[in-house]
Amino acid sequence: MEHTEEQTYHLKALELLKADAEKIEQLIKVQMDHLTLPSCPLYEEVLDTQMFGLSREIDFAVKLGLIEREAGKNLMDTLEKKLSILHDAYTNK
Repeated sequence: MEHTEEQTYHLKALELLKADAEKIEQLIKVQMDHLTLPSCPLYEEVLDTQMFGLSREIDFAVKLGLIEREAGKNLMDTLEKKLSILHDAYTNK
């Protein structure tokens, strides 16, 4: 099935946002496995900064009409749940 140009932009925007979310998840996994405890202020600052940046990217994509607000919210919710699971797994080691 052929996508219209607009659909292609929507799909590409969502792919890019998902890739950024995956980068944040990987960053957190690496920190938890090798570098820093979750209670470390630096860890928390990095996480907050990355999550804020992603939320701004999502807001921008929504304003441009590239993704639906609900899709952006779902992406953030999914990432937050994954990070919570990672954090719980680390603290229960």
